[in-house]
Amino acid sequence: MDYSEQTFETIMTRCLARVGAGLDKREGSVIYDAVAPLAAELAEFYSLQSAEMDRAFPDTAAGADLTNKAKERGIFRLAATQAVRKGIFTDAEGAAMEIPAGSRFSGGSVNYAAGERLADGAYRLTCETAGEIGNAYTGVLFPIDHIDGLGSATLADVLIHGEDEEDDDTLRARYIASFAGMAFAGNVADYKAKVSALPGVGGVKVYRAWNGGGTVKLVVTTSAGGVPSQELVASVQAAIDPEGYQGEGKGLAPIDHCVTVAGVTGCTVAVSAKLTFQDGYTWAGLASAVEAAIQGYLDEVIAAWADDAASVVRVGHVEARILSVNGVLDAAETKLNGTAANLTLQADQIPILGEVSNVTA
Repeated sequence: MDYSEQTFETIMTRCLARVGAGLDKREGSVIYDAVAPLAAELAEFYSLQSAEMDRAFPDTAAGADLTNKAKERGIFRLAATQAVRKGIFTDAEGAAMEIPAGSRFSGGSVNYAAGERLADGAYRLTCETAGEIGNAYTGVLFPIDHIDGLGSATLADVLIHGEDEEDDDTLRARYIASFAGMAFAGNVADYKAKVSALPGVGGVKVYRAWNGGGTVKLVVTTSAGGVPSQELVASVQAAIDPEGYQGEGKGLAPIDHCVTVAGVTGCTVAVSAKLTFQDGYTWAGLASAVEAAIQGYLDEVIAAWADDAASVVRVGHVEARILSVNGVLDAAETKLNGTAANLTLQADQIPILGEVSNVTA
């Protein structure tokens, strides 16, 4: 039954059709007035029923309904995670300075708390607010509490990206994907599901018996589609198969699986092309838009990296993205790293956009 078609008018028509032809069924008649309230209630019921049916199926459910539906498959919406950053501290003379553990600093619109010491004057800082907001700011930090002798405090590299709560589309895609490949007992689907759910991790490739029987290698990207820091790689290693206990089943990996975690490496892709512009447009004015268009394509290549044997950056696709920029009339002689051919990366490489240049002569 199509509940959306069950309107007051259609219900009234069916109800009155059941009344004998010799009786007055006109609007305002006793029969009409007696049937109308029930028809109105039925129309409201069918409207609510349609909405309830949408809530019951994963392709139309949203919010808490989708969360509950996914739980039936043992799939849980990923909570927001906190960004982990590198903080650099110096004294008034510019020398590396040690700070008390737990020291708090303000940067941008959020606060960070100091944790583990990484090196002289360098500490892990954890954003107190979960989500991607902790990744955004880089620059001067301001101490919330007084620290004797502090000359400068700077928020630097993102060690582990903070992530917002998983959205409906991503959760729905994981739910549907669970029917295509059953995650079980350390198979590829199991590793991918567990590793990609860890804070800061994006894509993951799984290699079986990479160093002999019983060994597994996991190669990961960041949740932002980049090359992971050593801190992120170490955190994934500790969660999956802690060093010193490999193969003992102390982490998420099954017992007797000796797992090694590594990060992807980046391959810089320099792009050059001979561009022709529409009247009123110049390279200086369009350079950033062209770079953004090419980066959008590389982001798609990175998103597919985990499922491809090796990523390929294609000249034709790069040219197509350049031509999509308003103001670019033509693109010719497009080259990747100086060669007018597709660029095939190694299995564990992702493309990193390098210099983008316009060949004028």
